[in-house]
Amino acid sequence: MYPIDPIDLRRAIVANVSAALTEDVADGDINAALIAEHSEAHARVITRESAVICGVDWVNEVFQQLDAGVALTWRVRDGDRVSPGDTLVELTGKARSLLTGERAALNFLQLLSATATRAAHFVAMLEGTGVNLLDTRKTLPGLRLAQKYAVTCGGGQSHRMGLYDAFLIKENHIMACGGIEAAIKAARALAPGKRVEVETETPDELGQALAAGADIIMLDNFSLEDTRAAVATTNGRALLEASGNVNADTLVGIAQTGVDYISMGTLTKDVTAIDLSMRLFIEH
Repeated sequence: MYPIDPIDLRRAIVANVSAALTEDVADGDINAALIAEHSEAHARVITRESAVICGVDWVNEVFQQLDAGVALTWRVRDGDRVSPGDTLVELTGKARSLLTGERAALNFLQLLSATATRAAHFVAMLEGTGVNLLDTRKTLPGLRLAQKYAVTCGGGQSHRMGLYDAFLIKENHIMACGGIEAAIKAARALAPGKRVEVETETPDELGQALAAGADIIMLDNFSLEDTRAAVATTNGRALLEASGNVNADTLVGIAQTGVDYISMGTLTKDVTAIDLSMRLFIEH
């Protein structure tokens, strides 16, 4: 829905990696210092489980910031599917550098691949329905762009990036503004070029949002019956996004009602890291 800007993504990658290395290495890796300074090594990263890969640029950036002399040879690209035992990347360089960067690099690769894998699972369930799967702002702090990019690698789409690029008028905003119509009117006056989405919880609120000219209407925890009725009532006058109580058991049924989008917070907040391993070989 809202494409990820490649310039913003690049800036995020640099910042993500800088923060991760500061957190892990601080003023020096005393463990790597146990190894001879000029010792060279070769390493390869393998996956122990099936996954959709994401995080190549984060791994590259880890070693760019640590030691630009490390050479990486990737066997996969973001979005590729892999099987247990597959080699993802091979690295050659100073043993100290490989070991110092190992954890930060694998943390990014295992988390983002897990996010992409989870998104791909749900996207596959929606095949043939014509419904687009959206992420939410329920991301790990500091890693929003990273996780949203990972969702796109799994075939999903990015919802608004934050509180600045589109309106999502929710229950508390509606109450504070004095109603749905007043909230939409205020949004149009404040930022005429921004898309306005309104969260609704009842068919009556849906009607108010339609009458006030919302661009997108979120159907929050609507029953399947009410969702089908909402699609018929809306009849193309606004895009419809279903949200709330969406899981593997309910996803397809919701999609079959005819909504345009389904959003799932679980895509980014409930991921389990992919099991990866780096194997190091000292070159004598």
